Amino acid sequence: MVEDYYRAITEILSRYGFEKVAGGKGSHEKWRNSIIGRTVIVPRSRRRHTANAVLKQAGIDHKV
Repeated sequence: MVEDYYRAITEILSRYGFEKVAGGKGSHEKWRNSIIGRTVIVPRSRRRHTANAVLKQAGIDHKV
C-alpha cells in the first residue's frame, strides 16, 4: 500500500507555526510562517523524498 505523505507534512508544518494561505495551484498548496517569513509549496505527494525536501525547504530538521 502506498502511503500518502501529505497529512504528515501538514501536521509537522502546523507544529512549527506554518499556516495554509491562498495561492496554490492544482494539487499544490502554499504554506507560510509569518514569524520567520518563509513560504513553502506543499504537493500532494506519495514520495517520502519529496516530503523530506519540503520540510528541508521550510527549515525543519525532521524526516518522515
